[in-house]
Amino acid sequence: MRTPMAFLLCALFSCSSIAESAFDIVKKSDLAMRGESSYSESTMEIVRPSWTRSMSMKSWTKGTELSLVLVTAPAKDKGSASLKRHREMWNWVPSIERVIKIAPSMLSQSWMGSDFTNDDLINQSSIVVDYRHSLIGEEPFDGSSMWVIEAVAKPDAPVVWSKVTLWISKSNYLQRKVHFYDEFDELVNELTTYDVKILDGRALATRMEMHPVDEPGNKTVLTTHEAEFDFDIEDRFFSQQQMQALRD
Repeated sequence: MRTPMAFLLCALFSCSSIAESAFDIVKKSDLAMRGESSYSESTMEIVRPSWTRSMSMKSWTKGTELSLVLVTAPAKDKGSASLKRHREMWNWVPSIERVIKIAPSMLSQSWMGSDFTNDDLINQSSIVVDYRHSLIGEEPFDGSSMWVIEAVAKPDAPVVWSKVTLWISKSNYLQRKVHFYDEFDELVNELTTYDVKILDGRALATRMEMHPVDEPGNKTVLTTHEAEFDFDIEDRFFSQQQMQALRD
């Protein structure tokens, strides 16, 4: 039997929306975008009012705890890599032949000069485990119906953003828009995603745009060209040795 509050929620959001918890929706969204394992080839374009810089990269993930990103171009950045294993993260800088551990204080730093932080790009699945989630509404975006979910960082969680608002597609669980807030509850970055295509049998938003709200004219565009999902890959692939050994 439904309580009066349940009837009110049904009226506001529809009963189908509250059948799944906000946490379940976010977890399914994370799985929809990366699967049990993933590999992708993409291009990142850093856009500034007076210049533009591009780089190419390959990335691998396994579950929510293992990820590896390799820069394959341009020549001056080729071979640079970022690794996440559980709660630890490192960068490999081939020009100085040095592995640099990413301390929690470095998570908010720009990744390779882009508008993505180390936390955004290397520690993406943190949104599932380090936040508490609430369904706050429903809105359309890019012609599709979205759940709007507020994620608030758990106390002492090693994250950059104190709050994140996600617009998640009801049809395929893809995150189509994300707002990132600092500890003062001020909006810092806005991520929007477009060009949903089927890659390796899975729907994927192949163009992501990160906009810093206080810097008009600045943005970073991440375009995915190829992707594979749910293949066998051993945990030992995600190691400092592999990070240093990877080549284009």
